[in-house]
Amino acid sequence: MRAHCPTNLFAVISLAAALLASLGTAHADVLEGKVVGVTDGDTVTLLVDRREVKVRVAGIDAPEKKQPFGQRSKEHLSDCAFGKAVLIEWSKTDRYGRIIGKILSSGVDCGLRQIELGMAWHYKAYAKEQSATDRAAYSEAESQAMTRKAGLWGDSHPTPPWEFRHPATTNHID
Repeated sequence: MRAHCPTNLFAVISLAAALLASLGTAHADVLEGKVVGVTDGDTVTLLVDRREVKVRVAGIDAPEKKQPFGQRSKEHLSDCAFGKAVLIEWSKTDRYGRIIGKILSSGVDCGLRQIELGMAWHYKAYAKEQSATDRAAYSEAESQAMTRKAGLWGDSHPTPPWEFRHPATTNHID
């Protein structure tokens, strides 16, 4: 009978770990603070209780600074969030320690706004991490921006930033 205990214990521990992991991805935390810096079209610095926190906007990938529309994308994100009190809905960090989150400024989803203006791509490689509602809204906004040739979609061959950063590979978050 004892020979089966470790296996059963392992199964219970594995199940518990899987449940905790699924809870971790489903649960979103909220941060409130003031945006005190905008690095580029998809990254801001948030001041929370006198502590600076880097936040990467979830669901989008904006042109790099050296790409066409890179500076304009940064300016549009600044218009939405810089100097403003915002809410960040988040549930994970990236390999650089940045929070990956949805930025809400006076009820406006700044990431969605970036896509609507043609200042960012809907980052489909990570779309499964978005709610179904956000995933659909971001996808539709990108389709409409493409149709209108808004922002970067007016370029004859816009290069997604993940290809610009890593020409030999795709879909990396940086």
